[in-house]
Amino acid sequence: MRRKTAVTVWLLAIALFLAACGAAGQKQGEAGRTTGKVKEEKTDQLRVALWSQPITEQTNLLAEKEKGFFKEKGLDVTLIPGAGGGDAIKNILSGQADIAFTDPGSLFFALDKGAKLKVIYNIYPQNVFNVVSLKDKQITKPEDLKGKKIGVYSLSSGTRQNLLVLLHQAGLSENDVTIVETGLLNFAPLMQGQVDATAATDTGLVVAKQKGLGDVNVIEVKNYLNIPSDVFVVTEKTYNEKKELLQKFLEAYRNSAQWMIDYPEEAAALAVKYAIDGKDEQRNLQIIQLRNASSVSPLTEEKGLGALDVNVLQQAADTYKKLGLIKNDINMAEVVTNELLPKQ
Repeated sequence: MRRKTAVTVWLLAIALFLAACGAAGQKQGEAGRTTGKVKEEKTDQLRVALWSQPITEQTNLLAEKEKGFFKEKGLDVTLIPGAGGGDAIKNILSGQADIAFTDPGSLFFALDKGAKLKVIYNIYPQNVFNVVSLKDKQITKPEDLKGKKIGVYSLSSGTRQNLLVLLHQAGLSENDVTIVETGLLNFAPLMQGQVDATAATDTGLVVAKQKGLGDVNVIEVKNYLNIPSDVFVVTEKTYNEKKELLQKFLEAYRNSAQWMIDYPEEAAALAVKYAIDGKDEQRNLQIIQLRNASSVSPLTEEKGLGALDVNVLQQAADTYKKLGLIKNDINMAEVVTNELLPKQ
């Protein structure tokens, strides 16, 4: 009898122990779920106005779903396509975007009209514009352009602006040449002999060569005035109110740019999926390698990707005024800041 009672007590003790463990486990699970909710990090929204549709050279921005550079910093970035750097500036001035991916020319035009802006990152410190001519035209330096017929995308494009900059460096003006508005397919008139030369970009030249452009001479504008091709710009209001978010964005962007420099083949493959012009992976790789090269400079080697040289941008603004592209003096020291750049 005593043995039976002892067994019963023993079994009851085990049952109570198991019940206690189950209750503890349930409470722990509930605590874990509660803790999980507390640990959910807030995601901040930022809108970036592009100068173009999503294209291969911007793959480091486009591949966010795959790479998560911005998500890692607690950011949800929306990309707003545009039709030129002026569009990107308009989007931040109207409050439709927080950051503009734009060119110095569009920046100068906005500043000339009184816009209050800040330049916070140098996307492409190298000037990627050029003037291309067929070999038989024997145009090898800016002075050779005198009296020639030269194609540009449009009269408001960076191709015309940089052509004028190039002519200015050679002591020439727009009156010394005939400028022809050719549209985006500006290499076709060159190949057909309708113009003597065409103003373009390095990536445009890659595409033209794939379409049958023969031997050419290329005058690179950067060899005469190496102003940045694109920069990140914000309004003074956004700069003052969202410094912490902008710092996170620039850190994430720098990481994404470094990834594309380190892994161009991976970026070229992802461009097939995300870029509107990315169907040809080999061409993607050529374009990405060109943009990687334009992302670095002696200054970025010293101070990190995105570093801004106010003196270069001041020289560019002064040149735009001399050319009559803008009317007013612009003090770029009041506009350009390296304050938000990630530390090395």
